[in-house]
Amino acid sequence: MEEEKQPEAAEVVEAAPPAEAEEEEEEEYVVEKVLDRRVVKGKVEFLLKWKGFSEEDNTWEPEMNLDCPDLISAYMVKHKEKEEKKKESKRKAATEASGDAEERGSKKKKEEGEKVRGFSRGLQPERIIGATDSSGELMFLMKWKNSDEADLVPAKEANVKCPQVVISFYEERLTWHSYPTEEEEKKDDDKKD
Repeated sequence: MEEEKQPEAAEVVEAAPPAEAEEEEEEEYVVEKVLDRRVVKGKVEFLLKWKGFSEEDNTWEPEMNLDCPDLISAYMVKHKEKEEKKKESKRKAATEASGDAEERGSKKKKEEGEKVRGFSRGLQPERIIGATDSSGELMFLMKWKNSDEADLVPAKEANVKCPQVVISFYEERLTWHSYPTEEEEKKDDDKKD
């Protein structure tokens, strides 16, 4: 006595007409939600939650394989809103912090002895250690008399406040190319003969 089996999905497909069988062989999954986005080797992929499946079955799929533009655009809109909120909260925190700093500015300098830089330190420049234009402006690394700390100072300011130190810096780095005089050349030629 053999019980009659209920037909399974695969059996139903086999029983279908040939044209329909080919279309139904490829099972179609439905995207429930787009969870995340990434770029791998220059190609955009989305993390998808599949309808009828658990979170463990979420997968990253290439954008070109997807046919759910509404879900993708909904994710992108939501993602942009989150980014804007983050930026706003950062800006707000920064302005609050700077506002507080302005209110407490004089106290803070007195209490913490906030570091003053460059010529504002009131120290005498000893020599220039180096120069850079990485900030887009020529800056000198200044060594100060009676201090172990060096500071970057704008070259424009150093040219005015300590021109002799600037001249010394350049003089140390000059290289002279001298050419032999006629007499020296004759001597050299005589020695060769």
